[in-house]
Amino acid sequence: MENKKTKIVLAYSGGLDTSVILKWLINKNYEVIAYVADVGQPDDFKAIEEKALKTGASKVYVEDLKKEFVDEYIFPALKANAIYEGKYLLGTSLARPLIAKKQIEIAHKENAEYVSHGSTGKGNDQVRFELSYYALDPDIKVFAPWKDGEFLSQFKGRTDMLNYAEKYNIDIEQSKEKPYSEDANLLHISHEAGILEDPLFKPKDDILKYCNSLKSAPDKETEIEIHFKDGIPIKVINKEDKTVKTESLELFTYLNELGSINGVGVIDMVENRFVGIKSRGIYESPGATILW
Repeated sequence: MENKKTKIVLAYSGGLDTSVILKWLINKNYEVIAYVADVGQPDDFKAIEEKALKTGASKVYVEDLKKEFVDEYIFPALKANAIYEGKYLLGTSLARPLIAKKQIEIAHKENAEYVSHGSTGKGNDQVRFELSYYALDPDIKVFAPWKDGEFLSQFKGRTDMLNYAEKYNIDIEQSKEKPYSEDANLLHISHEAGILEDPLFKPKDDILKYCNSLKSAPDKETEIEIHFKDGIPIKVINKEDKTVKTESLELFTYLNELGSINGVGVIDMVENRFVGIKSRGIYESPGATILW
């Protein structure tokens, strides 16, 4: 990547990695347009926007993709009974192509030559993002910091990133006391990497962000009725309080609420990544587990 003033649309979450990447690119004299995809994660999007601008982004796009996520990605996956290795309901996998799609649209709108993401060189996300980018625009240029020699020489681990963030006064949620990463959206939240890579490590219940543990769930059942048409859920009825949901996003959000309360949808598994390594993940997918 040539060191010249170049427009880049960065998929930005406000977390440690993408915040450091944003500042690093700016310090290399690039113009960075931050793009934040709202796919249902419980984030403060106004704060993320302000953080991106404070860090130096020339512009910030915050795109609400929740409805499209449900209608065009989650429900078609449900209809196809898409499950990975018998357990994983593809929470991260399904969101990435949608995020990439909107990112390419913004790049075209801004006449940006490059798009960028914060995925590492050993995970599945790099494949999900980059194949989606190139499928939508074969001529787009992709800058992947975690596969760039200069970036890697400067950031050999999380400590280097934390120190860089401190140097440039970048606020970060992740600290040295939280040695694992999370990815959240409407479909699930995942917890992986760091201490969780040790299969002998037994996480405590406080790792859960969406769901009650079974020990904390109510000691009574919740009876619901789900109506399907052509493999797609069209109505949910709570048999106890008579709540009815028919709009797709409201329906799925309501099932998330019921599943969370009742401790539904938590799995702890070791899976095979596309790039040829094994990875442990703890996933919470309450509404999806009810539907699947």
